[in-house]
Amino acid sequence: MIKLIVGTKGSGKTKTMIDMINEATKTTSGNIVVIEKSMKLTTEINHAARLLDVDEYDINGAEMLYGFVAGVLAGNYDITEMFIDGILKVVDHDMAAAGKVLAEIDKIAGKSVEVVVTVSAAPEDLPPEIRKYM
Repeated sequence: MIKLIVGTKGSGKTKTMIDMINEATKTTSGNIVVIEKSMKLTTEINHAARLLDVDEYDINGAEMLYGFVAGVLAGNYDITEMFIDGILKVVDHDMAAAGKVLAEIDKIAGKSVEVVVTVSAAPEDLPPEIRKYM
């Protein structure tokens, strides 16, 4: 299941996500994974959440992001929450690619993994394939 946190730059999306991550570390019975571009959340999230930097693994584009997410999920069956900060940065601001990768991630996450994604755009600017996760 995918949930989006949508808003323009500076609207508090990452802060909302940080609060959700820290709350999840208190209540989850499984593992939490946070995927971001550059390690800017290191000191702000609870150490119980596993932080992964796509830059460290040279992840660029929707196909690579999907492969990375699939590998993380395949490698650990105990993941209950996954957070992806700034998906448009990873897919080079390609809305069509973002919509496609969200659909693919939704399929492999199923109902067992809650995936929360920040999208830095105005809600009205999102195509239907992304907006449906709002």
